[in-house]
Amino acid sequence: MPSDTIPARLFVRAKERPEAPAYLVKEGGAWKMTTWRQYASEVKGAAKSLLALGLGASSTVSIIGFNRPEWVILDVAAMAIGGAPAGIYTTSSAEEVQFIVHHAESKVLLVENERQLEKVTKVWGELPLLEHVVVMRGSGTGSDPRVLSWDDFLSRGKDVTDEAFFERLDALEPDGLATLIYTSGTTGPPKGVMLSHRNLSWTADVAKRMTELTPWDCSLSYLPLSHIAEQVFTIHGPITAGSSVYFAESIEKMAENLREVQPTVFFGVPRVWEKLHTGVAGKLGEAKGLRRAIAEQAMQTGRALHEVLNRDEAPSSVVKLKHRLFERLVYAKVKQAVGFGRARVCVSGAAPIGKEVIDFFAGLDLPIREVYGQSEDTGPTSFNLPGRSRFGTVGPAIPGVEVRIAEDGEIQVKGPNVFLGYYKDPKATGETLVDGWLCSGDLGKFDQDGFLHITGRKKDIIITAGGKNITPQNIELSLKEHPLVAEAVVIGDRRRYLTALIVLNAEAAERFAAEQTLSGPLHENAQIRLEVQQRVDEVNAQLGQVETVKRFTIVSRAFGIDTGELTPTLKVKRRSVAENFAREIDAMYAE
Repeated sequence: MPSDTIPARLFVRAKERPEAPAYLVKEGGAWKMTTWRQYASEVKGAAKSLLALGLGASSTVSIIGFNRPEWVILDVAAMAIGGAPAGIYTTSSAEEVQFIVHHAESKVLLVENERQLEKVTKVWGELPLLEHVVVMRGSGTGSDPRVLSWDDFLSRGKDVTDEAFFERLDALEPDGLATLIYTSGTTGPPKGVMLSHRNLSWTADVAKRMTELTPWDCSLSYLPLSHIAEQVFTIHGPITAGSSVYFAESIEKMAENLREVQPTVFFGVPRVWEKLHTGVAGKLGEAKGLRRAIAEQAMQTGRALHEVLNRDEAPSSVVKLKHRLFERLVYAKVKQAVGFGRARVCVSGAAPIGKEVIDFFAGLDLPIREVYGQSEDTGPTSFNLPGRSRFGTVGPAIPGVEVRIAEDGEIQVKGPNVFLGYYKDPKATGETLVDGWLCSGDLGKFDQDGFLHITGRKKDIIITAGGKNITPQNIELSLKEHPLVAEAVVIGDRRRYLTALIVLNAEAAERFAAEQTLSGPLHENAQIRLEVQQRVDEVNAQLGQVETVKRFTIVSRAFGIDTGELTPTLKVKRRSVAENFAREIDAMYAE
């Protein structure tokens, strides 16, 4: 009898609900369904091909590409035969691809298209273990015999028996290596997080219970599948619950696909929610007169309703009556227009989100549940549950996991979701896993009701020239509450005082840049600077003297992945920001 693993669960779904929808892909303007029976057959076929190519227990495959069925099929197939997949961010350079493929010792690499294939061919000479590159459907393979089309790859397994496959599947050990998650890393080269089959199945079970995921739910897959959070929402959770997944056509078409699919479950990183917030707030801000008054009343009612529901209390009859009224007049129309007409679970994670964004969506009857965790504990440490939520926190610890705060304020975690260690890096493993406790590197505190508050990163602590320790994260989040501010980075390590680099939102940045090119009075720029200064003053008023931001600079461009200031999961890389904007920073400290 097979052990309880994610690949084994796939074949259970195929047996229990063979003709139910497992995933959908848009082809020719329509969403085409693949059943659980077909999904399991595809995974079995890919696994047999891996076996034919000489892969098996302890082998690895690497994958680089946007969210596609082939990505997930090969991922599950590699796990099913006792191997481990390793996802690579599509934004990675050829050198970064070479590092991960070589470090993971992958014999097979799956790429999305010719653009990703070019990265590999450029560095193949530095990949002595790589034997085959497989290209997803719809792209050319060139003339290299080592490069296979998806169909050619699947044909390699035609002589491998089903019995040989199921023998491997049944032999999987719960504590055996299931997958490698390479950290995007804000500092240094990425590390391979080793997650076991038990890590994945246990976390999927918890996620299913916390979100009450059912076979009638559906989600939209669009965030990088190389990140553990998207894997939970695209692979492990749906396989465990039997829910269906829609694969977005591209990141550019995500908003359009969101409106078409109207998913019941949606996961977004803060930048996704911030962009949605900007768009919806802009539309609501155009309302005049009676329509504006109705929108404002609806927002007040929505916030009041969810403030009560978060405490698992019953709203008053007046609030319920108002909610029913505004559901027809405001909520339903706005949610349908954005793509949340059926949404019942909305989650934000991977980075801190501003409380004002969560408050805004609560006002539209769209409560966002913030989750906190990391790759090293398979995604979740804490989660704001329905009936046990507190906006501005990351919720209580998830059931079955111990969370404690060390003397220095570090959040430490112990439980069945904690990883096996870093691949081929015992030193880093020993520093992060201490007596069974995962040392997260994050700073936090519990309030009196057991809700976890994130206060910063140990490595992000600023030590001023005067020896004061300052955590910049909360200052930055407060600055970002202003609608003009898209990003803020506080500077001041070994400096006499704190300063900040400000990135404007797209519309304000465009106006600001246009004014910069004109001669004469810069009225628009003066107004933007004044508004940002007012926000800085408001934030400073809530801080101790040593924590106040003395000067700020509005930078000339947004932070980007390609320019090095953001990781693929859109976290700020402070060191790169400091290097790339050194001139602007130095100017703020010039006498």
